[in-house]
Amino acid sequence: MSISHHPETVLIVDFGSQVTQLIARRVREAGVYSEIAPFQSAEEAFKRLQPKAVILSGSPASTVDIGSPRAPDIIFQSGLPIFGICYGQQLLCAQLGGKVESSDHREFGRAFLDIADGCALFDGLWAPGTRHQVWMSHGDRVTGLPEGFRVVGTSAGAPFAAIADDKRKYYGVQFHPEVVHTPDGAKLIANFVHHIAGLKGDWTMAAYREQAVEAIRKQVGSGKVICALSGGVDSSVAALLAHEAVGDQLTCILVDHGLMRKDEAASVVQMFREHYNLPLILVDASDKFLSQLEGEVDPEKKRKTIGRLFIEVFEEEAKKLGGADFLVQGTLYPDVIESVSFTGGPSVTIKSHHNVGGLPERMNMKLVEPLRELFKDEVRVLGAELGLPEHFIGRHPFPGPGLAIRCPGGVTREKLDILRQADAIYLDEIRKAGLYDAIWQAFAVLLPVQTVGVMGDGRTYEFVCALRAVTSVDGMTADFYHYDMDFLGRAATRIINEVRGINRVVYDVTSKPPGTIEWE
Repeated sequence: MSISHHPETVLIVDFGSQVTQLIARRVREAGVYSEIAPFQSAEEAFKRLQPKAVILSGSPASTVDIGSPRAPDIIFQSGLPIFGICYGQQLLCAQLGGKVESSDHREFGRAFLDIADGCALFDGLWAPGTRHQVWMSHGDRVTGLPEGFRVVGTSAGAPFAAIADDKRKYYGVQFHPEVVHTPDGAKLIANFVHHIAGLKGDWTMAAYREQAVEAIRKQVGSGKVICALSGGVDSSVAALLAHEAVGDQLTCILVDHGLMRKDEAASVVQMFREHYNLPLILVDASDKFLSQLEGEVDPEKKRKTIGRLFIEVFEEEAKKLGGADFLVQGTLYPDVIESVSFTGGPSVTIKSHHNVGGLPERMNMKLVEPLRELFKDEVRVLGAELGLPEHFIGRHPFPGPGLAIRCPGGVTREKLDILRQADAIYLDEIRKAGLYDAIWQAFAVLLPVQTVGVMGDGRTYEFVCALRAVTSVDGMTADFYHYDMDFLGRAATRIINEVRGINRVVYDVTSKPPGTIEWE
């Protein structure tokens, strides 16, 4: 899976915590490469990655239960520094001869840690006798320490809230340093990777770019490469990396399925042709897509129809080019990480992700995925490194099925045109108010509901437009954006005045979970 062997890697063993990805991000922010492996395959990952340190994640499981997950022995035999977080701390104790019990006193949310003693984890950060805010989320607690450990921090509900075995370089904390609610948490993780594990922290995007280009050249050789450009940041960055690696062996294909935002296809093509001298074919397939989607109500059928047609159009274009050996995709790390399931069954599919799923099998093409080790924000940094314009790098994510899934109910050309106009006005107002960069994603949805209105002296019976805006770090969880009412009033007035077909505007205040970011 790795682009190449990273000489300094931290292995994070995932026991199913909701926030394991944040641990990886914090380690990478400290300039050290990290990868996550589910506990079931941690031994294989340990041998493959040859890490320099190991972090054990939290978990919804309880170490007290029979059959609860364990870390492979090879980790403890390796002599490497280990940092156990929450369940990871309990696991350290349970597997090294300490004691863990179910606690009557559960701690969830903000808590305060009293520093009882100094240790390398707290170096330059927390002095003995001081008190610091941390974020707790645990029911069990450590009640007896294994040999060699001492207590370095306590909280009201956890007498062993932070423990250290300096000789073996084993550290455990009952709280979650990876979440923002532990204000000094990122520094603690940096202390672990720099001071304790002695890693330099020289993993940068410039270094990643060099490695990725080298890896693409090695994989592709003299083969022909095509890339499906969607106009989003991920596929664009993947295309630029491939172009830097293999030059004219690459052809980019942008399929306009008639479901893009206003003027989107044209502006993407213009940017690429102006800034980068790379072969790019724009295919207008909107009639093909819209004629088959017309009137389709089922969201999964919409996604599947779009996916199938995309493959057909792509195949046709590839044939015209005389075929290709490789397909570049902008797959990101969160899509690659297996989510841990304790029942042994697969995790639930919330909705099928639009990717070029069926292509390689049908066309005998091999996948090139230069971003599969990166998180979204890292892709943006890489985009800047590759010279993509700032306004493009900061673009909100846009789903593959496009406006089809922002048109609940039957899709029609007329409804798509109405939605496109409303969406453009809404985004224009967001930019004018200087809010674009504070929002992760914002868009309009055209509801399959018509309501009575009054315009001038006449009665109207037109569509309702819902506005959505969320803040998020990685799209895994999201909160609705808290606009002031003046802004919403302005945006609504403009949409109703300028878009024929809409006479009412509402704002969606659902967070994720329970809602998804998109409506379908």
